[in-house]
Amino acid sequence: MISATARSSPPQASARAGRVADPTGTPQASLLDTDDARLWRRRVRHDIRHELGTIIMLASAVAVSDDIGPVSRERVEALIGETRWLDHLLRQLEAEEEGPVPAGPERVPVDRLVGEIVAGLRLSSPRRISYAADPAWAHIDPLALWRAVRNVLDNAHRIARDHVEVRVGVEADWTVVQIDDDGPGFGAGPSGLASLGLGIVSDLVAEYDGLIEIRGCELGGARVRILLPSSEGP
Repeated sequence: MISATARSSPPQASARAGRVADPTGTPQASLLDTDDARLWRRRVRHDIRHELGTIIMLASAVAVSDDIGPVSRERVEALIGETRWLDHLLRQLEAEEEGPVPAGPERVPVDRLVGEIVAGLRLSSPRRISYAADPAWAHIDPLALWRAVRNVLDNAHRIARDHVEVRVGVEADWTVVQIDDDGPGFGAGPSGLASLGLGIVSDLVAEYDGLIEIRGCELGGARVRILLPSSEGP
């Protein structure tokens, strides 16, 4: 019988007797400990990816069935889309552990990608989320853009009283994603993951020569703008 602890818990270096010392005599964890931890993470990621694939297959079967209505089908399709983004994120994490992965920007239709994110959130939110967009393009890794917009939009949605307003367009040489909320304003809401999320956004955007701006807005809360060098569409 295999114990659940052995399968679900990472190997504990403190439980192993094998140690090596560097030339100065300082004890260090053995290479075996490091290899065991890496193997454990790879196995967990494999299991997570397998479960994500199972969710996608089950949801896809529901989406094409005849016994659900159009609203339910739309929700299931949004669930499939969210799950696929998580699968992309997991694959990137796995690739980066093997070594630095160079950024692979693509020419992305920003208005469409942001529209998909907004559509999914609308289906699960009691708040009003309005969306207006003009065609807008940027050279960026689609996963990086998804992460940046999701972080900002999740923060706005969490703190908003009733309304979040999202706009995408082109200003001068910039593609702009603007997210307004009717909350108490930046820094005035309950503590949470906002600062961590905006730090993630800033780092992601900076990789593609972009900027992030934070100010007040007409709704009374915060306005967060993601600016990326514009890439004209066809």
